[in-house]
Amino acid sequence: MVTPHPEYVSTNLGRLHVRRIGAGPPVVLWHSLFLDSRSWCGLPDRLARERTVVVIDGPSHGQSDAFRGDFTFEECVAAAERILDAHCLAGPVDWVGNAWGGHVGIQLALHRPGRVRTLTTIGTPAHPLRPVERWAKAWPLVQLYRVSGPNRLLFKPLSGALVGSEAIAAQPELCAEVMSAFTGADRASMFRAARSMMVRRPDMSADMARLDVPTLVIAGRDDSTGWRPADAKRVAATMRNVTVIAATGSGHSTPLLLDSATVDQALTEFWNRASQRTDTNCPR
Repeated sequence: MVTPHPEYVSTNLGRLHVRRIGAGPPVVLWHSLFLDSRSWCGLPDRLARERTVVVIDGPSHGQSDAFRGDFTFEECVAAAERILDAHCLAGPVDWVGNAWGGHVGIQLALHRPGRVRTLTTIGTPAHPLRPVERWAKAWPLVQLYRVSGPNRLLFKPLSGALVGSEAIAAQPELCAEVMSAFTGADRASMFRAARSMMVRRPDMSADMARLDVPTLVIAGRDDSTGWRPADAKRVAATMRNVTVIAATGSGHSTPLLLDSATVDQALTEFWNRASQRTDTNCPR
């Protein structure tokens, strides 16, 4: 009898919702902060034609449990490992992270390198919020959300940073569905997630320089938060095995909404190169 893979996995950060589809080499997806698995906009189903795809809703996001405490990236790594174990993914996986999911992937690849075959980050800034951004912009907005929820003053800049103004203009209904992950979230838990994962996010530039796994960095050409291809290339210059790809977008998730062709092609070529390199290094 085949044991079904769990839809919910109990972790140190509560029960996390997991969707598993397809068959083949495993790829794991973790979305951006404030969003959920709907923000992948069809990528899991496209990958599932040839891959086993495990799609995670992060703590306090999507269909996962609301987590009432603050938490760290180390705890996110532990939760991700629990999901890999629950889904019998003992070997290394291809990790794809959008923004927050990329940060979790960086830490997983750095501290648990045996769990990651390749790492892909999409719209994932290596630098932390600058002091003026943290205290004059992000922190006041987070506190505003704590008091009044996803009001217009907060929703507009956040949606611009996440899905991008050009995506909102081109596909308003899709963007509204993606952003509903934020408007429908548990307020107290989302506040703590934002404080933990955004306001307190550390600089990961040095961490990326220490990575040994093949890494693909996809950056939006017009990213409004200051993580464009040129910024990614400066960090890539310190890394061993990295590819930087430019995609359409001013928001962290815009490439997934408006430039899926570039994302799909970049992933396919990147994974093929990684497989060829592994085959070349295997003893005959």
